[in-house]
Amino acid sequence: MKKLLLIFSVFILSAQTSKAQGCSVCSKTASQLGDKSAKGLNDGIIYLAMLPLALIGTIGVVWWKRNHLK
Repeated sequence: MKKLLLIFSVFILSAQTSKAQGCSVCSKTASQLGDKSAKGLNDGIIYLAMLPLALIGTIGVVWWKRNHLK
């Protein structure tokens, strides 16, 4: 259990430094259109990633609480 917690902690800490990235063509096109388009692309990627990450986090917390209380 401690090993799993360590792996999970390392994953979470490394994910905090990551930034939203798109494909190189999309990023290059957005950067040529200006800062507003590039920021919009990055915000859109983060918006689309929020739901799966929230679901995985919720399932993880529920699983941990159920196993931790036994």
